[in-house]
Amino acid sequence: MPSAIRLKLGDMPMGQVLSFMRLLWAVTQGVESTSKRMLARIGVTGPQRMVLRIVGHFGPIYPGDLAGILHVDPSSLTGVLARLETGGFLKRRRDPRDGRRALLTLSAAGKRMNSQREGTVEAAVQRALARTTKTRLRATEALLKALADELARAG
Repeated sequence: MPSAIRLKLGDMPMGQVLSFMRLLWAVTQGVESTSKRMLARIGVTGPQRMVLRIVGHFGPIYPGDLAGILHVDPSSLTGVLARLETGGFLKRRRDPRDGRRALLTLSAAGKRMNSQREGTVEAAVQRALARTTKTRLRATEALLKALADELARAG
């Protein structure tokens, strides 16, 4: 029985779409792996950390507004918010202007976690951004926005 041929990435042309999707796959896998390591090392996942960073940046925020910033359905944040509250990182308080609505704020532990940088997805993004030009960054942001828009339209 013949053995499998091992090809190097550059040995086989994939085309522009497949090549780009392969890179997206690598980013997704890297984010997920780093997120699991974050949970083990610092106590929150990548998505939980993103929520803490957004709440920390904008101050008291409504869950619906947070979902909008993150481009997700509010119901998909329910579990993340619950785990952050249970973990003592996030507080929910009634809006003083409308008691039917809740505002999210960081607890003292959430503020400490918000200042953590080492070993996070954010730190890797920051290192990568430091190695690129503003022109390339703007072009990359425009492409990713166009892709996000296309995926939203297809959904």
